[in-house]
Amino acid sequence: MSSFEEQEIALLRQRIVRLETQVEYLYKHFSLTISENSSEGDDPQIITALRAGNMLEAIKLFREKTGLSLAAAKSAVEDIKKKRGI
Repeated sequence: MSSFEEQEIALLRQRIVRLETQVEYLYKHFSLTISENSSEGDDPQIITALRAGNMLEAIKLFREKTGLSLAAAKSAVEDIKKKRGI
């Protein structure tokens, strides 16, 4: 590998680090959670409803998104709430 290519790789790595830092800042600033495995519970409307203390709205939104029964949606939303510490 030539010196030029090594310099380009080093610059790209620096840029990646800066971008990752900026993304991390944005996640913290907007109180977002980084999740590798997204699920229905990652819906921002559901999280907003839970943070507002509106469990019924969160369950309604979850049901609309998934088509699950009331009992299954309630259980899933309770799990989301527990998982996220809301």
